[in-house]
Amino acid sequence: MVIFKSRQPEIDLPTKITDWDWLFDSSYSPINTYPESQLAGYQNAVTKERVNWKQVKDYSTYISTALVKKYGLKEGQTMSLFSQNTIWYPVAMFGGLRVGAMISGASPAYNVEEMSYALKTAQAKFLMTTPGSMEVAAASAKEAGIPKQNVFLLEGELSGYTTIQDLIRIGKSYGESGQVPAFKISPGKSNRDVCGFLSFSSGTTGLPKAVMIAHHNVIAQCLQIQQITPTEHKKTLAVLPLFHITGLVHGLHLPILLNAEVIMLPTFTMPSMLSTIVEYQLSELLLVPPILIRLVRDEATVSKYDLRHLKRFSSGAAPLSEEIIQLLQRKFPGTGFKQGYGMTESCSCITAHPPDKYDYKYAHSGGAIVANTEVKIIKEDGAEAGVGEPGEILARGPQIVMGYLNNEKATRETFDADGWLHTGDQGAIDDEGMIHILDRIKEMIKVKGIGVAPAELEDLLLGHPKVEDVAVMGVKDDYAGELPKAFVVLKSGVGASEKVGKELMAFVREKKVRYKWIKEIEFVDEIPKSASGKILRRVLRDRANNAEKSTKVLDAVGEKAKL
Repeated sequence: MVIFKSRQPEIDLPTKITDWDWLFDSSYSPINTYPESQLAGYQNAVTKERVNWKQVKDYSTYISTALVKKYGLKEGQTMSLFSQNTIWYPVAMFGGLRVGAMISGASPAYNVEEMSYALKTAQAKFLMTTPGSMEVAAASAKEAGIPKQNVFLLEGELSGYTTIQDLIRIGKSYGESGQVPAFKISPGKSNRDVCGFLSFSSGTTGLPKAVMIAHHNVIAQCLQIQQITPTEHKKTLAVLPLFHITGLVHGLHLPILLNAEVIMLPTFTMPSMLSTIVEYQLSELLLVPPILIRLVRDEATVSKYDLRHLKRFSSGAAPLSEEIIQLLQRKFPGTGFKQGYGMTESCSCITAHPPDKYDYKYAHSGGAIVANTEVKIIKEDGAEAGVGEPGEILARGPQIVMGYLNNEKATRETFDADGWLHTGDQGAIDDEGMIHILDRIKEMIKVKGIGVAPAELEDLLLGHPKVEDVAVMGVKDDYAGELPKAFVVLKSGVGASEKVGKELMAFVREKKVRYKWIKEIEFVDEIPKSASGKILRRVLRDRANNAEKSTKVLDAVGEKAKL
């Protein structure tokens, strides 16, 4: 049996404590290691608002007490966070987590239909949001049956809504002896058995599903990454969205363990990010490919900032092209590069670059297997692959999640009985133990590192009166990595035209968040399918790569048609 094992020392992982106790009350906690004056914290790069770890613990405790005693929050219920990056996001998150709630993050770009789906799927009973998202939040909460009094504001004020500052005051009014006790792991159970977070993922197929992330998964992943993180890493730029698995682990949890300051950007613009990097002299940047592409190509903007202090770039969420890696090395000589490979179902990283592999010559790999983790590569004939042989990547370790909420079928398809996560990605491991991602077997489209489920867009387009059948897949895009393309069979009597294509694109724009918009539409006579009815996307991909001149294709904004 060919199983690739981590070359990192084994980590003794705690199994009887919660995420909350681990970060704020155990020997791992910086609160018990440093005087308060030396504690790092979360800081808003724009407003300079800041909370250190001790304040996070205190405020979260008050919030949890208010939610339990006044609003009836119960262990096992779901609290949804629907917000841009703000320092009050983790304060609220840990408040719910402290008393046994499950925390579900959602993209602040969701519309009412998408947010309602997320709330219903996660069975959310409470919702935290910001004034700018309240219109969608209120409508979604109503649709999902969440009462108005259970919708709270993370920052700002709006008439008729309770704010997080109100919750802190309410909780504090009970006095120190009146605070509700923190949730504990029940006798006979471990922290592997208790779900702490629900993050949405398309998995390998189908509509977005709520991934059940155990307390143990987050603890394990943080300790795995701490092991390969240089000790001088004391500042983190949180420009990536906090609802994403990368934000949850690397922006909200790991920095507490490292006692590293988190500099949060509420919204991304190149000037705001670059000025923040310079102001705080950030030496390592955790970014996604679209931002790295901007760094090497937006010369007019980047040249205005002195970035000579940068030491290292860290990338994840989607592959980075050879061209961009070379440009990055030329533009920022003397820097290092690292990246990780994983997915929501692996609570972030299966592999990541250790410090001795920060050189650009290793930039094309997804890193080495992290501690306590095993990987198998399964070839197309079902045999286990050896060094350098390609196949589907399977992973097993303490960071592999519990499964999908209320979806046993999808859970069985993705997580087998022996504990192996079937990633749906094709790759190979070289003789240095580094993984190389070769292709994506799974259907999910990665737009700027965010997963888009083809089935979601297919279901939408099938509801259009002019569409008979449809298949959606990702096509390469220099900036976004991938963008959705739709192959459409029109109903009898409807002619293929630029006008119809624009109509279908507008239909998607009206109902979906921007990163789900269709880039291209190609009209076809039929959608190739297997005997079982499964769409043969590889056939479509080959067709797209060898499109005939007569094929009708519309660009992302419907400006022209190639006829």
